[in-house]
Amino acid sequence: MRFLIIFIFLITSVEAEELPNIKNIVIHKVPKTYDNVIFLDKKDQKIKINEFKGKLLLLNFWATWCAPCKEEMPSLDKLQANPELDKIKIFAINIGKENSDKANKFFLDLNIKNIQPYFDPPTTLAKTFSLRGVPTSILINKEGQEFARVMGSIDFEDKNFIDWIKKYN
Repeated sequence: MRFLIIFIFLITSVEAEELPNIKNIVIHKVPKTYDNVIFLDKKDQKIKINEFKGKLLLLNFWATWCAPCKEEMPSLDKLQANPELDKIKIFAINIGKENSDKANKFFLDLNIKNIQPYFDPPTTLAKTFSLRGVPTSILINKEGQEFARVMGSIDFEDKNFIDWIKKYN
């Protein structure tokens, strides 16, 4: 009996260690795979996430009219510049159907320098990823699978988040 209690305690403490202390992050027990995820850059060139295997990807879905998106974008910009996370690539994907001028002004007003706006193609990624709102950030591992998502805004400079995400870098 004593062995069983110790075993359960060890399993619980290992799982708890892996979870960052952030309330709106969901970590998948089984990573999700998506086929053919494509979005557009500001010149309407197609970006395919399967071309980035070997890198940690963060797909941040946002809109210019979204106040929480505006709030979290500066910390997302600083996350891209964090020297401890040199293998992360952040794609800020506008799903608000706004034109590139409006998205560029949003980034300019917030002094965003390390990331650029991308755009949801006509076959919307909101459906592909079953988004429930913005902002939502999808974390894709080096094998090209979604292993976690952040639903709602967070501070991407939060020490708990940085320490946790470093494990995947």
